[in-house]
Amino acid sequence: MKRIVKEIINLDIGKVEEKVSLKKNTTYKVGGNALAFVYPNDIDSLIKLLKYLRNNNIKHMILGNGSNVVFKDTTYNGIIIKLDILNKYKIKENIIIAESGVNLIPLSFKAIDLSLEGLEFACGIPGSVGGCLYMNAGAYKSDMSNIVKSVKALTPDFKIKIFKNKDLEFGYRDSFFKHHKDYIVLEVTFELKKGKKEELIELANDRKRRRLESQPLEYPSAGSVFRNPPDNFSGKLIEDLGLKGYSIGGAKVSEKHANFIINYNNATASDIRKLIKYVHTRVKKKYDIDLFIEQEFID
Repeated sequence: MKRIVKEIINLDIGKVEEKVSLKKNTTYKVGGNALAFVYPNDIDSLIKLLKYLRNNNIKHMILGNGSNVVFKDTTYNGIIIKLDILNKYKIKENIIIAESGVNLIPLSFKAIDLSLEGLEFACGIPGSVGGCLYMNAGAYKSDMSNIVKSVKALTPDFKIKIFKNKDLEFGYRDSFFKHHKDYIVLEVTFELKKGKKEELIELANDRKRRRLESQPLEYPSAGSVFRNPPDNFSGKLIEDLGLKGYSIGGAKVSEKHANFIINYNNATASDIRKLIKYVHTRVKKKYDIDLFIEQEFID
């Protein structure tokens, strides 16, 4: 594996970090190390890296802000690609064009500052533009599908393709890219509406207050663990089972919001995974409801 890292360094495509802690790069703050993190300098560098990895059949993945993944405690024996260098955006009237690596929270506040309405749901979502597009992130009955006009992506044969909104197969926390992982989001175009700045600020502040009151933001987590089933709420199902406060190792079902699992005491990735699966099994046994797990388990 040292040979692989050395060969990637010799490609001269950007920064390469060896044996990087996944605890420091995921919101659960768990996981072992990755063989290497690679930060391509630009799209041409990304393509060069991908060609090398695919030609040599080397395990790899794109990682955004790490807000919806659970790695293992052992080493991820592959290459993590970070598109942090793709972090520019431009705004013209009601259109925002943002690269994949832009952090969604400051972008949403920038939109509010410019009296643009539509992104305020994202003020508390700790993800990158690319990652949030990938999972169709949302909150407060809105999501990315409502404001995305188009997406620029890299295809498996290294072509640039523009997807219109209708092509993106948006669903609840779902998109085309979740099912076609060899396509990579490079840039997202948002179409917002003109709003009233004071009202948008008030709305964002109200939602921040509600998050602080109802969510365990003082602990590492990955947000809601389970998707709400039709006409029901995962948190209520879990709470009704008396599982608030239930723990495995250092992982616990939040006492503030039962659909959050928190790292409250130096949890391991195994603790998090076991607790998610335990809650899932209990709900299935009691209610015969197969809750959809929002987080992705990465092996």
